[in-house]
Amino acid sequence: MYGREHPFISPGDIGFSKFISKSEKMLSDLGWRGCKKFPTGTILFVCIGSTIGKIGVAARPVSANQQINGVVPLEKVVPDFLYYRLSLASREVKAQASEQAVPIINKTAFGELDLCLPPLREQKAIAEALSDADALREGLERLIAKKRLIKQGAMQDLLTAKRRLPGFWGEWEPRKLGNISAFITKGATPTTYGFSWQNHGVLFLRSECVSAKGLDLSQSMFISEEAHRATKRSEVSSGDILITITGNVGRVVRLPENFGVANINQHIARIRISAANSDRDFVFHQLSRPEYLRRFNSIVTGQAYPQISLEQVREATVNFPVLEEQVAIASILNDMDAEIQALEARLEKARQVKEGMMQNLLTGRIRLV
Repeated sequence: MYGREHPFISPGDIGFSKFISKSEKMLSDLGWRGCKKFPTGTILFVCIGSTIGKIGVAARPVSANQQINGVVPLEKVVPDFLYYRLSLASREVKAQASEQAVPIINKTAFGELDLCLPPLREQKAIAEALSDADALREGLERLIAKKRLIKQGAMQDLLTAKRRLPGFWGEWEPRKLGNISAFITKGATPTTYGFSWQNHGVLFLRSECVSAKGLDLSQSMFISEEAHRATKRSEVSSGDILITITGNVGRVVRLPENFGVANINQHIARIRISAANSDRDFVFHQLSRPEYLRRFNSIVTGQAYPQISLEQVREATVNFPVLEEQVAIASILNDMDAEIQALEARLEKARQVKEGMMQNLLTGRIRLV
């Protein structure tokens, strides 16, 4: 039944882009002949499971498993308009289904979804406007991916001495983090000491804040000034480097300028560069290399809950050129980060604009025709 010729769509194949042409599992010609098929343009909607509400459009004839409903638009309906309208409806479906042990919308209930449709000409205008918004978003996503690849290449070249900047030469010197930092420490959970969480106060960073995409303050909490004073040893501030030492070991972030102060839990180690011959931004970029992530994960202990010790962090070695070259390399990589962050801000704005367009155009609040 399975082969390499024809897509067999499951929920895991949906949600990455609007159009779906490939799947993790493929069918053979024999399997294809005996299965239910959806034509090109069919809207595929996940109707069972934790990913209920994910939606996409078949870019070629496909088959799908029982977790997916296929919607084939009638001639009086613009396919792209129906895709966007169902995308909006998916949020309500997801919210209602989450009240059940196993999220599900059965085929009868799905077929009875009430979708208001404007005249055909307005459907086309709305679909074109939202498609343009998608094109802008997707273009920014591609540009960001390209810039990240360029930065990865620059890191690999500049941080390993594979390529030297003009005017610099000489051997690089290995230094242990423990020898170039103030005391490398970790935090604690305030509730262990009898303190409760607060609605405001001193920012408290959990390991989730040290994400693969950078510092994520949406995962932070707050503690009182009293709790902060009691755990003063694990105070963090602008310029500090944070690294996860349990769970997703080896993730690294740098606290930006004007960050102020915060505190951390026991799953994060604080690295505060203090040596005059070591640039903290250079160290951050070094520790951000995939090689360090692999190195830290190769020395973890505990299979159920991976972790590394503070001593292992202190013993980690970084290679350094002279300070002037460190600063020059860090400046180049910082500029690349700033460009990517600016593009990410534009992308977030584009997403918000599209969200507003969907809420207004697909509900009739704003009419285009």
